[in-house]
Amino acid sequence: MRDIPINFQTMLDSGATTVCRCWLLERRDGVAFGFTDHDRDISFDGQVYQAGSGMDASALESSTGLAVDNGQAVGALSAIGLTDGDILAGKYDRAEIQQWLVDWTDAESRVQLFRGFLGEIRRGSSAFEVELRSLAELLNQPVGRGYVPTCNRILGDAKCGFDLSAGGIMAATVTGFTDARRMLFTAVSASDSGWFARGYVRWLTGANAGVTSLIKVDVNGADAREIELWEEVRGKVAIGDTAELVVGCDKRSKTCKTKFDNLLNFRGFPHIPGEDWVSAFPSDDGDNTGGALSHG
Repeated sequence: MRDIPINFQTMLDSGATTVCRCWLLERRDGVAFGFTDHDRDISFDGQVYQAGSGMDASALESSTGLAVDNGQAVGALSAIGLTDGDILAGKYDRAEIQQWLVDWTDAESRVQLFRGFLGEIRRGSSAFEVELRSLAELLNQPVGRGYVPTCNRILGDAKCGFDLSAGGIMAATVTGFTDARRMLFTAVSASDSGWFARGYVRWLTGANAGVTSLIKVDVNGADAREIELWEEVRGKVAIGDTAELVVGCDKRSKTCKTKFDNLLNFRGFPHIPGEDWVSAFPSDDGDNTGGALSHG
């Protein structure tokens, strides 16, 4: 249930309403923007909400219980600081958004209608349409530890314990590219082919600065490092762009032991039986003799 200020409710009950909508958009890097559908700028809590910045929200769908509230917002790329290139580069992915119903004659009189995150962004020739996901979506995320054969940690985090600075991160420069997925970097002779597979490229300069791209294939050639990404980079790649190549991990215990010498910190269960083993039956032929699963 929303807590509506008395003066705001009085204004609504009068029948002569003076309300507008305001949106506060804050990226994960801390950069914030304010928008309003009013014909003049509105300010409150130290933030200016720009008029005519091209944002229009459809009615928010809300419900009781733990169901996820959702909505959509449509806008033109005309606001100061809001560029098509930044959206393509992923700088607005999972940005926090708040929507307010504001009395434009007294901005201190307002009610918060929505708080959540940006979801999928669809773009056209002159406008974008973004999905709004409420805070209830966080309740749909799995928590706790699963019993699976592979490791559940992120390479280099506190429980993994591997020091990425010890050969796990390499500085590189783009020397050529085939398309937005396949590119050449300066040769990194300190590591073999496949060292960065399942890792990522952290872009430092160029149109993709601040963006990370997941690595699918890594081949260390004599003159250059050939990298293929899982998805095309959103910004334009140029020769001379600098980046960091971060080592990859396939989450297997064998990799943890041979590639990183870190088996003591392995956070998976490599000897847990799979579904095929559980449903198998003893047989004189092959390995299903009824004996131990692991002889190590």
